[in-house]
Amino acid sequence: MQKLTALLLLTLLFFSCSEKEQVDTIIFNATIYTVDSDFSKAEAFAVKDGKFVAVGSESDILDNYEAPKKINVGGKTILPGLIDAHCHFYGLGMNMQSVDLVGTTSFEEVISKVVAFQKEKNAPFIVGRGWDQNDWENKEFPTKDRLDELFPDTPVALMRVDGHAYLANQKALDLAGITPETKIAGGEIQLINGKLTGILVDNPMDLIDEVIPKPSRTQQIQALQDAEKACFAFGLTTINDAGLDKSVINLIDSLQKADALHMRVYAMISNTPANVAHYINKEPYKTDHLNVRSFKVYGDGALGSRGAVLKDSYTDKENHFGAMVISPEELSKLAARIAKTDYQMNTHAIGDSANYQVLKTYANVLKDQTDRRWKVEHAQVIDEADFVQFENKNIIPSVQPTHATSDMYWAGDRLGEKRLKDAYAYKKLLEISGQVALGTDFPVEDVSTFKTFYAAVARKDSDQYPNGGFQIENALSREETLKGMTIWAAYSNFEENEKGSIEIGKFADFVVLDKNIMEVPEKEILTTNVAQTYLAGKKVN
Repeated sequence: MQKLTALLLLTLLFFSCSEKEQVDTIIFNATIYTVDSDFSKAEAFAVKDGKFVAVGSESDILDNYEAPKKINVGGKTILPGLIDAHCHFYGLGMNMQSVDLVGTTSFEEVISKVVAFQKEKNAPFIVGRGWDQNDWENKEFPTKDRLDELFPDTPVALMRVDGHAYLANQKALDLAGITPETKIAGGEIQLINGKLTGILVDNPMDLIDEVIPKPSRTQQIQALQDAEKACFAFGLTTINDAGLDKSVINLIDSLQKADALHMRVYAMISNTPANVAHYINKEPYKTDHLNVRSFKVYGDGALGSRGAVLKDSYTDKENHFGAMVISPEELSKLAARIAKTDYQMNTHAIGDSANYQVLKTYANVLKDQTDRRWKVEHAQVIDEADFVQFENKNIIPSVQPTHATSDMYWAGDRLGEKRLKDAYAYKKLLEISGQVALGTDFPVEDVSTFKTFYAAVARKDSDQYPNGGFQIENALSREETLKGMTIWAAYSNFEENEKGSIEIGKFADFVVLDKNIMEVPEKEILTTNVAQTYLAGKKVN
């Protein structure tokens, strides 16, 4: 009788399980922000073949699905995999192989870091990045004199945090053939009393780039893998790399296919003659992990190095207006070429004059087209009269919230009070455009998705300054910020049907947090951590 009863129970169990749909993984006991069209919440979901197959209440999922892997997350918060809509993924990785100068508070600290690096590495060419003279007591550009003394026979090139200026020593300048007589349009070779200071802004930097030793394939692979690890730790599952050469795009593709790199990459092709010639007549290239369908163009330089192009003179430098990296004529010509293809055009525009040129060019070449989703990268300083151009549904503002909280200490010096009110105006851009794609621009800024989120909603730095927030009227709500880091970023990449929300049929990319970032007190956003990151249903962090 006991055997019969046991057999009956096993039979009932078999039929009860067989009635359930078999999946790979079930996640339950969670607070899930799906970021669907209703911004609904769920308690559980099922994953099969790397995609979401069901999303709903815990009872619905557990009653209808069976899986070899059931994960109780203990009530933790789950968000869609986060997307950085504008960053430099490969650049971050390469920076991790060089002198890290981010956060230095004086030129003396820069020098000490370079000396320590060289003592350990004995590099034939010293490369570093991350200094920002605006963070120092002396806010003038540094000069090469100390580097010349310490490294008379070793070339040194130290990139400013924004990537728009080099400090190079004499050895590096000599290798690049740069003299006081060298003239390069679209930037500045700084001279004081007719002598080189070592500061190069924007286009002249290319001369240094040409003499820096090219990294080996092994170094490149290490850089990409290091960057991936850093990004997964902050819940990023897709990154938009804002400017890659063909060789790096091909390397990323080969590593992804070899299962040696897993990050999903939206690659913006760097606007060089060779890159444009290679891609412009080809169809966009798309896999589950790589999307190559846009060109990255530099309109102007950066505000911190006074390379951003303004309609009126810089407040703190009379008769200085910045410089276009690409001429308006070249910009228009390139835009017309891209408009005839399926590629997107994403143009860096910081100053109000550069934004005007880019917006006018986009509107002109796309006037008979729809759904082109061309991006204005940064959209940082905009003349009040030009905001209306973002009503054009062919145009999307792609902005970086931490730029506002990094620049707020000195941006008013550059712009003056009136122009500053129309700078970093993310809420205003959202209200006019209907959506904003959010990113960081790392390694210019920190990779941290939590600093991005906090800067967007609080308009404060990591020290919770200023009280009340910087131009708080342009703060985004938490819902708007999460959308900007997920579904709106996906839309800006033409990928809203495959990622950006936790919905049936989309990639099972999601992140588990140790705090509910949507509800905790504002200051606790910065102390939130990623518990786990999943890509296609597989744990990657």
